[in-house]
Amino acid sequence: MEDSPNISRLRARLGGKILDSHAFRGDDTIVVAREELREIFRFLKEDPELDLSFLTDITAVDYLGRKTPRFEVVYHLYSLKAGHRLRVKVPVPQEDPTVDSLVPLWKGANWLEREVWDMFGIRFHGHPDLRRVLLYEEFEGHPLRKDYPVNQRQPLVAERELAGTFVDQRSDNKLLQLQQKLTAKR
Repeated sequence: MEDSPNISRLRARLGGKILDSHAFRGDDTIVVAREELREIFRFLKEDPELDLSFLTDITAVDYLGRKTPRFEVVYHLYSLKAGHRLRVKVPVPQEDPTVDSLVPLWKGANWLEREVWDMFGIRFHGHPDLRRVLLYEEFEGHPLRKDYPVNQRQPLVAERELAGTFVDQRSDNKLLQLQQKLTAKR
């Protein structure tokens, strides 16, 4: 497989920091070490030729029993000016599932990193508020890991009052509307 012009440019500028790369049907992918993560992403964002200024997604993959290291954190970047994309994969070992946070570079990474933490248990150094975002705090484990026991019983927690939230106001309004309709029919 031949490298795309963007991957060739990256190899010329980053050299040995790129562990692997491929381009297939317009999808450019590079693999980088987690130790140089923030420095590489700063370059990708600020280089005027690449202009990969939009972080579209962060996810992870669990290769339990198929590949070492076990995890990869996968970042998707997009250039709004040039219209090209880049996928960046970062291998993460099971023994120390951590990478640097990209929140200092992209505020939107906050939510995405919290989701990866919640589902895969990969920690992000320097994250301002790394806590669960999809599951409740008492939830045990990380359900997108391949070794998560699907029949595991989770601790039951009391229902929490969320007074004043949009959801409560909307529910109260809906209930009031239903009551008014029922009263009007009588």
